[in-house]
Amino acid sequence: MTKYYIVGVGMTKFGKLYDYTLKDLTKIAVVNALKDANMPKEWIEAIYFANTGQGAIEGQHAVRGQVAVRPLGFEGIPVVNVENACASASTALNQAIQFLKAGEGDFALAIGAEKMYKKSGGKDFSIFDSAWDVETPEENLAVLQQLEKGYKLPSNAKSADQYSTFMDVYAYFARFHMNRFGTTQEQIAAVAAKNHQHSVYNDHAQYQKSFTIEEILAAPPIVYPFTLPMCSPVSDGAAAAVVCTEQGLKKLQDQRRAIEVAASVIQTGSNRRPEEVDRHLTVLSAKRAYEKAGLGPEDISVAEVHDATAIGEIIQVENLGFCDFGEGGARSLKGEFRIGGRLPVNPSGGLESKGHPIGATGLGQIYELVTQLRGEAGKRQVDNAKVALAENGGGVYGLEEAVAAITLLKTTY
Repeated sequence: MTKYYIVGVGMTKFGKLYDYTLKDLTKIAVVNALKDANMPKEWIEAIYFANTGQGAIEGQHAVRGQVAVRPLGFEGIPVVNVENACASASTALNQAIQFLKAGEGDFALAIGAEKMYKKSGGKDFSIFDSAWDVETPEENLAVLQQLEKGYKLPSNAKSADQYSTFMDVYAYFARFHMNRFGTTQEQIAAVAAKNHQHSVYNDHAQYQKSFTIEEILAAPPIVYPFTLPMCSPVSDGAAAAVVCTEQGLKKLQDQRRAIEVAASVIQTGSNRRPEEVDRHLTVLSAKRAYEKAGLGPEDISVAEVHDATAIGEIIQVENLGFCDFGEGGARSLKGEFRIGGRLPVNPSGGLESKGHPIGATGLGQIYELVTQLRGEAGKRQVDNAKVALAENGGGVYGLEEAVAAITLLKTTY
């Protein structure tokens, strides 16, 4: 079978980038990705452009990609706009690979870009309000409330005055996990502390400040069991990746830094009962990805997972088979998923600390993992990284995310 490779990656810093437009961020990511691949832009034969919020924030509801890339000199090639909630960028990468698999070309470019801070200086939570069925918001919450059945909220639990609807969604996920498996707030805080500590050495991260578990627990509350450092921030940013076929790879001068895409899977959820955790869409999509790649959880050297809140990482390390169901919290507290631990997860700092510019997040994960597999991550480098996994979720439908994206990467040497 033909193999497919990531040969160039580029990324902006994530954060409050008031002085940059969406076009500016796109340019930085694309120029850096092409420079990293050491190839001219004229070799790109298709572009898949991921963005979630520009319509809501700036009124650019259509042709976002075309508007963003034409100033960069891309003309006469397909430009496809991709929206898949927080999994948009991973979906763009998947579609770029499908373009190559269809035999339509040898080089394609996946881009994710997002501006969540308005020019006036404000941030916008409205993007999150549309990442579920907008016709049935009360019914959506009623379904999610099944997850906390039997759970008694602590009498001292407090909430912030303003936060994204999805913090409530993740709070239901957390309370289910705490009630069913005995996961504690301290264990959730351990995930956040670990990821903030990882981000200290990531110059692209929105935050580079280390926190202890005690400081995480003492931070301002968002919604129980989360405090502020346990939650991903609102972010601007962009990331891009150049993918190619084996034939395309032969055209490049330096082929040693190419990273093979072992599997790329996109999957939507299905109806299930809360207790059927083994039927979570990430469990099912990960199994498909492992099968396609001929790999298993035991082969993974490093992973980036979708920790929009710290409980997200606990849930996903279980879903991905890195530990048994119910063990994610305890193993996190033991330090198994930190750099130097059994299986480093989110060495970038994760969404909690690196940032979460929705339409760019998935390719931000890919940037980190390609950097790790090349051995170029500096002080956050994972030893002997050979196989990497990215898990990126988006939206919510029923009891779980609406979509899951799993990408498996491996070194070529």
